[in-house]
Amino acid sequence: MRTMTKFRAAVSVGIAAIVFVCPAVAQGPSTGSGQAYPSRPVRVVVPFAPGGPNDIIVRLVAQKLGESLGQPFLVENRAGAGGNIGTDYVAKSAPDGYTLLSVGPGSLIINPLMGKVAYDTQRDFAPVTLMAKAPNALVVHPSLPVSSVKELIALARARPGAINYGSGGNGSTPHLSAALFAAMAGVTLTHVPYKGSAPATADLIGGQVQVAFLGIPAVLPHVKSGKLRVLAVTGLSRSPELPEVPTVDESGVPGYEVSPWYGLLAPAGTPREIVARLAGEATSILRAAQMKEKLAAQGAEAAGGTPEQYAAVIRADAATWARVIESAGLRGDQER
Repeated sequence: MRTMTKFRAAVSVGIAAIVFVCPAVAQGPSTGSGQAYPSRPVRVVVPFAPGGPNDIIVRLVAQKLGESLGQPFLVENRAGAGGNIGTDYVAKSAPDGYTLLSVGPGSLIINPLMGKVAYDTQRDFAPVTLMAKAPNALVVHPSLPVSSVKELIALARARPGAINYGSGGNGSTPHLSAALFAAMAGVTLTHVPYKGSAPATADLIGGQVQVAFLGIPAVLPHVKSGKLRVLAVTGLSRSPELPEVPTVDESGVPGYEVSPWYGLLAPAGTPREIVARLAGEATSILRAAQMKEKLAAQGAEAAGGTPEQYAAVIRADAATWARVIESAGLRGDQER
């Protein structure tokens, strides 16, 4: 009987250990303080105003990450200085997995190439995963008397500098998209920078500027409602959401291509286990059929992948954007 009692006690202790240990394993890696990650809400910083393509895409992903990991992923907009303020904020945040950055090549790659910034892309960030790719759309206010890229070029040549284009700020992908277009088409357009794509879109709708190269997710509803007219898309292939709209390349500017992407990063030094888990969860979410459909409805293509794969994209695009800046005649020391 004593032997049987000892056996039962041992079994009970073993079961108790399993009950208390298994949840900790299921909750994921430790933050270093002994707590499973995540044990509290996670902030995802967007370095631009609400309503832009970056903001739209990451809010879809953040909601699902919160459901998957059991803690809210709260999107926080920290706009200013062409994305530099929010990007620098994350670069200087604690590397504990509770402050992340959702960003495109603008503030991550282009801004450092265009002028001085307080952060270093390679040194200060740990890539997590590439979320989506979304080419821009060349859109105009309906009052502009053009219905094609060729007509826009002809009008711009007849009125040098008289046509204004808006962008999310100096060095943003909408800015460089237009600058590259002007250089390749041989026209002069006047740049009007804004603090994010959303206010640029609002002023385009209001007619304060006439032209913009903006993310398809942000402009698609306004194109469908007739508030904006789309002339072309900037990728090398047509958008599934705008199949009747030609590319800039096939509209008379051969070789033109700009295909921005949006990715998730953490501050450098974030534990590899946390980065790997975030990448794995986000990739599963992004490659689910429902998320692919949601992103496609916004004119974006779901991506996903490992931190190493995203790091390779960043390195390759840094070389590409350096060439774009040079070909567009922009300088790294220009006033920001």
